[in-house]
Amino acid sequence: MSFLLPELGFEYADLEPHIDARTMEIHHSKHHNGYTNNLNNALENVALTEQPIEEILRNLDMNNAALRNNAGGYYNHCLFWEILNPNDKQDLDGDLESAINSSFGSFENFKEGFSKAAATRFGSGWAWLCVKDGKLEICSSANQDNPIMPSIGCGGKPIMGIDVWEHAYYLNYQNRRPDYITAFFDVVNWRVVSEKFKNA
Repeated sequence: MSFLLPELGFEYADLEPHIDARTMEIHHSKHHNGYTNNLNNALENVALTEQPIEEILRNLDMNNAALRNNAGGYYNHCLFWEILNPNDKQDLDGDLESAINSSFGSFENFKEGFSKAAATRFGSGWAWLCVKDGKLEICSSANQDNPIMPSIGCGGKPIMGIDVWEHAYYLNYQNRRPDYITAFFDVVNWRVVSEKFKNA
């Protein structure tokens, strides 16, 4: 089985001014495409080729750097594009809103905690909103690791993530990562995140 670069379902410019078209184009067509091609190459001699990406991540040999980096990069970006989809976008409400209020006290508390996890992730990585043991948790991971992988100190089923690698924001925001994180909340599709919460 070969993994394919997913189509976005929207134009690169559709997230402007929050995320610029040039960043989106490079991020999707170069970075994500590179992870996709390298994942397929890394799987050529591994007995995981018929498994879906989540099973590959769950059963990963963490010493296999090529597979770890590229399977993570492939999966993480697929999730990222899904939750940024501007089509049929909705505000936060319903069961997810109730769960956020229950877990964090308020949406503002959640936003503050998530933003801090993203802003303080040293170097490159991701911040996540996960469902773990029926509850919501915020965590972060280095490089292209994610909560599905074993033993990274950040567990659960990710339903939302933000890429804080510099390639995700540097053309527009330079070293102002907190500004990019603030802008991210303006383009999150809460309908998609809510669906992932229900499925988790």
